[in-house]
Amino acid sequence: MRSRHLERHLTGRIGWLRAAVLGANDGIVSTASLIVGVAAANAARGDVMIAGIAGLVAGAMSMAAGEYVSVSSQADTEKAELARERHELATDAEYELEELAAIYEKRGVEPVLAKQVAQQLMAHDALGAHASDELGISSIMSARPVQAALASAASFAIGAALPLLTVILVPDSALVWAVTATALIFLAVLGALSAWTGGAPILRSTVRVAFWGALAMFLTAVVGSLFGTAV
Repeated sequence: MRSRHLERHLTGRIGWLRAAVLGANDGIVSTASLIVGVAAANAARGDVMIAGIAGLVAGAMSMAAGEYVSVSSQADTEKAELARERHELATDAEYELEELAAIYEKRGVEPVLAKQVAQQLMAHDALGAHASDELGISSIMSARPVQAALASAASFAIGAALPLLTVILVPDSALVWAVTATALIFLAVLGALSAWTGGAPILRSTVRVAFWGALAMFLTAVVGSLFGTAV
């Protein structure tokens, strides 16, 4: 007798995981780069903290607003597509049946069986069947603007708080290097965790995240050093 078990797929995590990882990554990279750039310009510790805190608040709000607008646009598109599909089902159900059956045929189902499957699915939930198989819209993958905005803002703030904590704990003489090193560690950990959560290769994700973070901080430090030298 075959045992039954509940399968847990990772696709349900894609929406909030993408927003959370993007927010935390941007929080670490942008705030650490800002701190490194200002510190490299020989600014006082207080000025560095103010710049970092301002970057945290502005970045979190920007991430939330941007994510909300972006995902809301996706949600609006999904609603428009569903409304059009609902109208087509009401006005030409037979064509929609043939259209759904053709989709299953392209996937390798025999024509007679494909039509039977389409008939049964449409009898159960016609709009749901077309939304999933024709439009690629499902309840798991559908856009959730508020969830994405909150996840982005919260994760950005958490990520940005880490370089700020480093500023508080290390002496002025080691500020630039300490923030850079700890930020790279945070990014590496973030890359590993996100890859593990999403079932992706851990090493590749870790290296990718750390590389771009290092590049951002290096370029910002160069700019800050130039301005500091000029002053």
